[in-house]
Amino acid sequence: MRMVIEDSVREAGTDPIFAVAAKAAEATEKYGAENVINSTIGALMDDEGALVTFDEVFNTLKALPDSEISNYADIGGLPEFLENVQTACFRDKRPKAHIRAVATPGGTGAIRHTVANYTNYGDEILIPDWHWAPYQTIAQENRRGFHIFKLFNDEGRFNLESYEEEFKKLYQKQGRILSILNTPAHNPTGFSLNLDEWKELIDFWKKEALENPDKPIIVLVDIAYIDFAKEGSRDFMPLLADLPENILPLFAFSASKGYTMYGLRNGALICAAPTEEIADEFAASAVFSNRGTWSNGTRGAMKTLSDIVADEEKYARFLEEQNQNRDMLRKRGDALVEESEKVGLPICSYDDGFFMSIPCDKPKEVAELLYDDNIFLIALKNGLRVALCAVSEEKCRKIPKAVKEAIEKLK
Repeated sequence: MRMVIEDSVREAGTDPIFAVAAKAAEATEKYGAENVINSTIGALMDDEGALVTFDEVFNTLKALPDSEISNYADIGGLPEFLENVQTACFRDKRPKAHIRAVATPGGTGAIRHTVANYTNYGDEILIPDWHWAPYQTIAQENRRGFHIFKLFNDEGRFNLESYEEEFKKLYQKQGRILSILNTPAHNPTGFSLNLDEWKELIDFWKKEALENPDKPIIVLVDIAYIDFAKEGSRDFMPLLADLPENILPLFAFSASKGYTMYGLRNGALICAAPTEEIADEFAASAVFSNRGTWSNGTRGAMKTLSDIVADEEKYARFLEEQNQNRDMLRKRGDALVEESEKVGLPICSYDDGFFMSIPCDKPKEVAELLYDDNIFLIALKNGLRVALCAVSEEKCRKIPKAVKEAIEKLK
């Protein structure tokens, strides 16, 4: 006899990523951290394997009065947070549109609200074949499905042809569409759309919108890793303005990575609406969804981000910390790309961010073979994910050769 409804029957068990992380922890305990490559969890670690936390963030948090940390926040978010999170998101690249923000618990909450409020029950969401697995989980939890396009073309750039083909199928079938694009510093590949690719996409959306004026196009840009992308990573944002009224750009902003606030669950869903009415509609629906799910967010985290962004000196110190760690991450990525080229290991196009991916057949078997060398990567459907964020530059240089040898053994 089942007590939960049919749609809520789930397989029990540990999340696959945390299961591999547990294996890596066991190996570390047995052989020592210097002899283990634990490239599993998506959090920024220093070269000694300690979690990176920004001094400016936690000095600000700890200086708050207890009541400021403990008290409830407004349902939609503290007013000063809703103002300052827009600066954190756009910096000097704010689109000339009607901007609204609603606080959410991390970028995950922003994605959840977008799925729940901009698609119908049974609809499918357009996502790439290489994607963050919880997109599927969020869709399924909200009684939606997902529809796949191929992220890369033969040159390793954005596959506009596949995107357009799958977009049109879904758009005409459903009469509306939600497309999630995780860029810059895509999870799990580290790929970023360039400005030319953005312009081509926007031209395509405009054409489809004008031909179908009664069919909404919702574009959610998941920018969870944007603060660890190269300079100019926000240059696409002003392009998402002066759009037809049936195109709504949304941004899933997360303070987890950029502010090292993983467990404080702080983020926002931000719209760049073409009209005031659509912006107001967005805010009303998202605030209602806050009340109906988690009620309100973490006040102390909101106040911390707001106090940093609003204070010129604090913000400058914070950005210096952020940039230093971005440079550390960049060196790791460069090292892995360089070594991959040396040993002839094909990798997905990498630009920035916490992760890099290696396409291969039998990824689960390859990953398990690497356990014997105390190398722990995450097996995906299409290949292996390397968490550069968690591995030193020295260890990054060891991964490509080991992966190439494991692939060769299984041929």
